[in-house]
Amino acid sequence: MSETPNDDPRYHYNVIARALEIIDSEGPSLSLDDLAARLRMSPAHFQRVFSRWVGVSPKRYQQYLTLDLARRLLAERFTVLDTALEAGLSGSGRLHDLFLRWEAMSPGDFARAGEGLTIRWGLFPSPFGEALAMGTERGLCGLAFTAESGREEAMADLRARWPAANYVEDPAAIAPWVEAAFSQKGEAKLHLIGAPFQIKVWEALLSVPSGHVTTYSEIAQSIGSPRAVRAVGTAVGRNPVSWLIPCHRALRKSGGLGGYHWGLPVKRAMLAWEAARADSGAA
Repeated sequence: MSETPNDDPRYHYNVIARALEIIDSEGPSLSLDDLAARLRMSPAHFQRVFSRWVGVSPKRYQQYLTLDLARRLLAERFTVLDTALEAGLSGSGRLHDLFLRWEAMSPGDFARAGEGLTIRWGLFPSPFGEALAMGTERGLCGLAFTAESGREEAMADLRARWPAANYVEDPAAIAPWVEAAFSQKGEAKLHLIGAPFQIKVWEALLSVPSGHVTTYSEIAQSIGSPRAVRAVGTAVGRNPVSWLIPCHRALRKSGGLGGYHWGLPVKRAMLAWEAARADSGAA
C-alpha cells in the first residue's frame, strides 16, 4: 500500500476520482476499511488525504459522492436567482467574499476573435486535477481541467475561442490570479469574451453561492428568457472560465447532473467538495 504523504492537489483529485468509480460500482455502503483497501491505501492515510482535501472525514464525504447528490442539493440548497440581475456588459462585479472581479471584453474585441490580444497561459495544480489557465493583461480569460479531456484537447478548445490571439506560455504572469481562484483569497480578475446572451447567463451563474445549485430553467427565467432553456444550456457549456464562473452548479430540473464540458467526474467532485465544505463551515 502507498503510505507516502503527498500534498500535490492532482494526487488528491486522482484519489477522489478513483473513489467515485468504486462507489458507483460497489455502492456507498462500503466501509472505510474496504474503500481504503480498494484504493490500496491504509485507512489512516485515506482519512488524511480526504480530510486535507475537503475538510471532512472519508465516511462523511462518501455521502457527498453518491449519484443522488444533485437531487439532494436541489431539495436542500436550491438558489432562486434574482430576476432583477443586471446584465451590463462593461461593468464590474464582486462575488461573495470579494475575491473575484470581472469585466467583459468589448463587442469589438469579441467580433475580432481576439486579434491584437496577447494571451498568456500555463498549467497549474488544482483541487480537481491539473488546470490549464489563460489570461490577458486584464485577467483570466480561460480555465479548463485536463483530468478527463487531456492537455491537447483542453488547449485546442480554449484556443478555438480566440483563434486570432497571440499565445505565449508564461505561467508566472497569471499565477497570482490562479492562486486566488483556488484559494479564494486575494483577487482573481476575469476578462470574459462572449456574446451578450452568454455574458448574461454567466453573470447569473456568478450569483449562485458555493455549496448551492440552480437549474437551467431558473437561469433562463432570471435573465428574462424563460423559454430559452436549451440556449442557456449551450451558454453554460461555453463558459470559458470553469470553476470561477460556476457552471458546475447548474443542474437539470429533474435532478440530473446535466453535462459538464470538462467531464462529469470533475463536476461531481466539485459539487461534493463545495457541499462538504459548506456543511463543515456551518457546523
